Amino acid sequence: MKYSHSQRRAGISALLCALLLGGGVWVQDLAADDDNSETGWIEIFSGKDLNGWTKKTGDWKIVGDVPLNPDNPKAFAPKPGTGVMVNGKGGRDTNIFTKKKHGDVQAHIEFTVPKGSNSGVYFQGRYEVQVFDSYGVKEAESSDCGGIYKRYNEKESYGFEGHAPRLNASLPPGEWQMFDVTFRAPRFDESGKKIEDAKFIKVVHNGKVIHENVTTTGPTRAAAFSDEKPLGPLMIQGDHGPVAYRNIRIKPIKLD
Repeated sequence: MKYSHSQRRAGISALLCALLLGGGVWVQDLAADDDNSETGWIEIFSGKDLNGWTKKTGDWKIVGDVPLNPDNPKAFAPKPGTGVMVNGKGGRDTNIFTKKKHGDVQAHIEFTVPKGSNSGVYFQGRYEVQVFDSYGVKEAESSDCGGIYKRYNEKESYGFEGHAPRLNASLPPGEWQMFDVTFRAPRFDESGKKIEDAKFIKVVHNGKVIHENVTTTGPTRAAAFSDEKPLGPLMIQGDHGPVAYRNIRIKPIKLD
């Protein structure tokens, strides 16, 4: 029997939803993203608007490009157009969250920072992969670009459990860079007790593997939430300096 293109797409969307819901990975309707249903990738930032993000987006704006300001290498000189989202208020803007929540996930994220700037990508709003101008740093630390940031003991004021990238893959300020991340969400038993920690299965920075099978026992410093859950939004840090992002997409998966 032959099916129309729309019927095939609807069937694939329904099957994908059933599989993912059955695995507990995704709780929101994927049928609305059927333009990506055949590959499983979901475009979180279209380049045209911020509709995939929570309404409180501060002064984040859509622009065409963000070359460095020739009079100030610590700032951008945004150009009109579409394709890029950039924070405002001199880089002291709000953190922003995806409307969709994820569990186990693959993510592709492209970003750029001017000289000395700082941001971060928080999986489930809790576990940070650092974004930083680390170009030329010889001995990278967890606070450098690609590092899995430290947790923090607020009561005794010390950081712990940070994971430096195995090598520094950073490009010069103003150049576009990319992360490709495979993240495994924490696991919980029927009573809601955590039985397995969150884990970064692999983090690739500009085509170079910088982490494999790195566990984090809880939310890293400056996380949006102090608890842990099976699902959470992707968070982009916007209050630590100028930063721009493009081509953000995620693919819900199920890991053993």
